[in-house]
Amino acid sequence: MKKLVLALTGTALLIAAAVTYTVSARHGTADAEPAAALTLAPGQLLFRDTATGRVGAVPLGDPRAKPRLGDLKCDRFAVAKRTAVCLAVRPGTLPAITDVLVLDEHLAVRHTEALPGTPSRARVSPDGKRVYWTLFVTGDSYAQTGFSTRAGLYEVETGRLVKTIEELPVFVDGKRYFAHDVNYWGITFAPDGNRFYATLGSKGRTYLVEADYGRYRGKAVRENVECPSLSPDGKRVAFKKKVADGVWRLAVLDLGTLTETELAETGSVDDQALWQDGHTILYGLGNAVWAVPADGSGSPRQLVAGAASPAVTQDPR
Repeated sequence: MKKLVLALTGTALLIAAAVTYTVSARHGTADAEPAAALTLAPGQLLFRDTATGRVGAVPLGDPRAKPRLGDLKCDRFAVAKRTAVCLAVRPGTLPAITDVLVLDEHLAVRHTEALPGTPSRARVSPDGKRVYWTLFVTGDSYAQTGFSTRAGLYEVETGRLVKTIEELPVFVDGKRYFAHDVNYWGITFAPDGNRFYATLGSKGRTYLVEADYGRYRGKAVRENVECPSLSPDGKRVAFKKKVADGVWRLAVLDLGTLTETELAETGSVDDQALWQDGHTILYGLGNAVWAVPADGSGSPRQLVAGAASPAVTQDPR
């Protein structure tokens, strides 16, 4: 697969984005609280502390405990198995540049890529072998008209970098889809490390795309699905669906029946949700990390205040 050379556009919009994202992934002593030695030990809820940009952790079973903050600073953070990824924009760079940091189980840097754009989404495949991300290259939000994204991935074991999946052949209604304005965002991989899902946006519409990584081709499954997040069993997708301009609701889609279940969160959630387990969805909203049942029952509950970008370290299997 040919790698693309990315070109930056929309410099004026990126100025605003660069001001918004002002933290970097550096080890420093500027914050008053001493840094904790964080690892990817099981049973933790990790997150980005919104006041400092530092990665924090609380016990998954006791999220109201006092957070432990490390010295790593990120704009987006994600983990799976013994791999983590940190997206951190370089302050003062115009056009904006994001460092993609691939981290080991001790949160030490294994690999770094510098890519144009500002951080939007980050994930690690369930087997820990791939990290993937979405960057804005114009504008600074999905509510912005004319935004452009680059969704890419890095293979941890082979070192292969795919800067963008825009060349992915996709079929809509059985026909190969071509358009000049195709954007992808919100990649999520199945446990087998091959099947993956992403959002395709084009001509004012969004589609959930199911793709085969080995064959490198995909097909549209359903409209109005953004930022998919595949369940641990690979049978459901949590996603945000647009209900008005700049307004999204969380829902879960059964991939076998295409039955949609709206979740109990009634606020607008502009985030890529995360499955804590097969029954609970985590997400960021209003400067906090929340949880809600995946079956549409119950009500949202706040887990950690002053937090975003939740990540969960599960018990080894």
